[in-house]
Amino acid sequence: MGATWFNWDGRRLRWRSEKPNAQLCIDGVVFQRFPVAGEAEREFDYSPTGNPGISFSLHDEHGGELAPAWRVCIGDAASVGVDAWSGDAASMRAITHASAPRGTDRPVVIVVPIFNAVALSERCIEAVLRWTSAPARLVLIDDASTEPDVAPMLTRYASRSNVSIMRNTANIGYTRSSNLGIAAAGDADVVLLNSDTQVGPRWLDRFRAIAYADESIGTVTAVSDNAGAFTVPELERYCAIPSAWTLEQTQRALLQRTACPTPQLPTGNGFCMYIKRAMIDAVGTLDADAFPFGYGEENDLCQRAERAGFRHVIAGDVLVAHARSASFGDARRAALGAQGMAVLRQRYPDYEDKVGATLFSFDRRVLDYRVRRIYADSVKSIAPQPRVLVIGSRGTAIDGFETFTDAVEDASWLVDQAIELICVFDESRLARWRTIGLAAAVPVVTGALPGAWNSASAFGST
Repeated sequence: MGATWFNWDGRRLRWRSEKPNAQLCIDGVVFQRFPVAGEAEREFDYSPTGNPGISFSLHDEHGGELAPAWRVCIGDAASVGVDAWSGDAASMRAITHASAPRGTDRPVVIVVPIFNAVALSERCIEAVLRWTSAPARLVLIDDASTEPDVAPMLTRYASRSNVSIMRNTANIGYTRSSNLGIAAAGDADVVLLNSDTQVGPRWLDRFRAIAYADESIGTVTAVSDNAGAFTVPELERYCAIPSAWTLEQTQRALLQRTACPTPQLPTGNGFCMYIKRAMIDAVGTLDADAFPFGYGEENDLCQRAERAGFRHVIAGDVLVAHARSASFGDARRAALGAQGMAVLRQRYPDYEDKVGATLFSFDRRVLDYRVRRIYADSVKSIAPQPRVLVIGSRGTAIDGFETFTDAVEDASWLVDQAIELICVFDESRLARWRTIGLAAAVPVVTGALPGAWNSASAFGST
């Protein structure tokens, strides 16, 4: 048929393809592409689906079958042509649960430098205000925008609690503006967020949980539809969200269903990057002299931090939409990127080799595979709904929510299950659940009051 299976020893799969651009599929969804014909192999550290039984198949670049499906089990050797199980493939299961929030009492400041692009900037701010439930402060920096609508747009947010607006009298560039925001953050952790982005449900809560899962983690970067090496499920390409879902539903799908290890890279990406204060204290801020307009400044910072013992990971369940080039345009962005890379090559000769060694790590391939499968399932699955935990009224279901009624009374369970709202009907348990909800940044309301949840925010109201 164009390909032949050779061996499965429980961890390593071997085969030969007579055609280039063969696609190794798991449960019918592409896991990895192999551009060269001939013998190939792939080792599996764990099951990408979270299930012990998986079904391998090989297809050509157009989806035509090269080798029939072969059902095997992770950890158990199998004879070629003999299936270890039968029936349809199971739904994906969690490989790892979300990290319990710990060590997250340090405050967080979200820094958004703004230059023109008023409509995208307003969309970015509104998304942050709607979807940030954890305590935080938002610093908006107008870098002397030339569009007249920027100033009044920002003024509308000045009365909100925990929102600060800074205005540069002259354009000083993205990097210096970001450093002003980092300085204004005091001793808080910092999120650098581009003004052409759009965040979604529980984004900051997941960032904090991942950042503090290990002391060595210095930065955590979101995934996106359009952020180069941080794009999912096909990196370095624009990846449209499923046509059957809204952006909010797609963000929620990854939040609820990705559940896999966090891949590591030698850098983060400043389009949406959480930076721990411990890392800033150790290595300083962005190099504004070498990278005045961005494009390489976060890579330089992360390389300095790596040499000080910090790691940089990807939050596969934090999807942030990114318009990209809204302020600069494609041509200038390309020129700035080339200038930045020249500096990085001079300072860190091994940087590109480290990127190449980690960009296609097994953890990263698993992340892309799981997102690819989530997107493929969108045509036949119900759009994800926000998850609500109901306390004290077991038979109650709230329209528009996926309802949970059984819970472990701690914050980590809420994070594991991606719960976004707690409705308490039993007043004797209200105080306890308010304490638990506060620890996990999950709003608590009394009774079935989803309208209150719709206005829950870390930034107060106008």
